[in-house]
Amino acid sequence: MREDHQDAIRRVDETRLWQRHAQMAQIGAIPGNGVNRAAFSTEDIRARRLLVSWAEARNFEVSMDGIGNVFVRRPGLEPNAAPVLSGSHMDSQPRGGRFDGIYGVLAALEAIEAIDEAGVKTRRSIELVAWSNEEGGRFSPCTMGSAVYTGAKTLGEVAGAQDNDGVVLRDALAETLAALPHVRKREFNAPAAAYIEAHIEQGPLLELEGKTIGVVTGIQGLRWFNVEVFGETAHAGTTPLRVRKDAVRAAVAVIQALAEHIRDPDDIVRFTVGRMLVTPNSSNSVASHVLFSVDLRHPDLATVQQLGESVAEIARQAAAPCTVKITPTLHDDPCTFDASVVASIENAAGRLGLAHMRLPSGASHDAMYMSRVCPTGMIFVPCEKGVSHNEAENATPGDLAAGARVLTATLLDLASR
Repeated sequence: MREDHQDAIRRVDETRLWQRHAQMAQIGAIPGNGVNRAAFSTEDIRARRLLVSWAEARNFEVSMDGIGNVFVRRPGLEPNAAPVLSGSHMDSQPRGGRFDGIYGVLAALEAIEAIDEAGVKTRRSIELVAWSNEEGGRFSPCTMGSAVYTGAKTLGEVAGAQDNDGVVLRDALAETLAALPHVRKREFNAPAAAYIEAHIEQGPLLELEGKTIGVVTGIQGLRWFNVEVFGETAHAGTTPLRVRKDAVRAAVAVIQALAEHIRDPDDIVRFTVGRMLVTPNSSNSVASHVLFSVDLRHPDLATVQQLGESVAEIARQAAAPCTVKITPTLHDDPCTFDASVVASIENAAGRLGLAHMRLPSGASHDAMYMSRVCPTGMIFVPCEKGVSHNEAENATPGDLAAGARVLTATLLDLASR
């Protein structure tokens, strides 16, 4: 390894990285050390401004595209060569943790700062990217920023999405774009030589195996649906059960039928109902309408396709006497990461003497869409007991810094090609 590259890796500052996590965690802080930083919220805007302030203090170039993705660029020797990108997201689940997503953003910032401090000249520019609305917790679907950036979806397709309070995405996005008026505008789908995303594992395997670095090989496929159940409102005290069209009871029956259908003795299938809206939502009335989400995941393409295709018919049969409407909201096939990028990450971990292992990602990430347009890989670091999307989410300063060092080494390798 080149001496200046070694110097850059040594300059990754564990204390600075940890302190920045603490500062970001104050934005949208909730009890239990968690965060609630919804996409395009006032908290999200504050986080963006803080990130931009750190970048501008280093004289890095900052830009933002039409979906609000933020880019921070450290120029290379060949400005017309496609850059190497690295990042993740800053939005969180409503009761999220301090490390999900934001670690990948701050690790990328730490990497380009360390490279800058070492004075390394890279052939390609290196860009940090903070993707918009990765979580989908406020506006569905998830991984929206990377989907629009790569052309998998258009801005028009997602602009009409509404949150639970009826706020339309295009309005919240307009406020976010207006909050950083001095930032240069950027076009969608600019060329990229490679993309690397650092992330906490969000699972227990690294901790169980005593490994510091996860070399991610790919991401499992998923299907998302909104299921709407239509019944009739009636008085809770006077209407006999036999004549009711109770949307809540029908929704429960649909969920039970789906759970039974996807039952998997190997526990590989992932099935989640995480969102439910009830109308009129009164304790004294039979519900007339229920909307709930269905999230199905599996690493095998044929299996996830079969599971997704079965949702509508199972729901219709189980919902009687109510009726149902099924709306697909997200469809992502499994992806396999580029072999040369995976090897670069693995080699970096080995050269740094860090215990590592290969593993797939069960969670979806922006890397899924980036893998469609450029060579892509991911770096996982352990999180305590595998807990994520939870206020108790935790990681150690040492593991976060180790991942940032592997990221720095990988970025230097890819940006020198």
